[in-house]
Amino acid sequence: QVQLVESGGGLVQAGGSLRLSCEASGRLVSINSMGWYRQAPGKQRELVASIASEGRTNYAGSVKGRFTISRDNAKNTVYLQMNSLKPEDTAVYYCNFISYPRQFWGQGTQVTVSS
Repeated sequence: QVQLVESGGGLVQAGGSLRLSCEASGRLVSINSMGWYRQAPGKQRELVASIASEGRTNYAGSVKGRFTISRDNAKNTVYLQMNSLKPEDTAVYYCNFISYPRQFWGQGTQVTVSS
């Protein structure tokens, strides 16, 4: 049974920073891709950033230059460093691991940015 456990969410003022972490427990043969999604109230879940097994990264245009995704393969952990946060970054953030053909989701962590 694979579980993803997220941490690091919270309340921060605009311009501040937060670092999210997501660690996988259980047996995973390999992780092809790790990523972060977010869902704001009344909106669809959207991709924030992803990182492939070889390190190639992909970012949503709205966070490029402010957020940085990284991974520690030995720890089956993905991080999301969020700087220069804006109120529009407020959402529930979910981590996502893809281990073909399966994918796994975290339970979500709330990020609230006050103006």
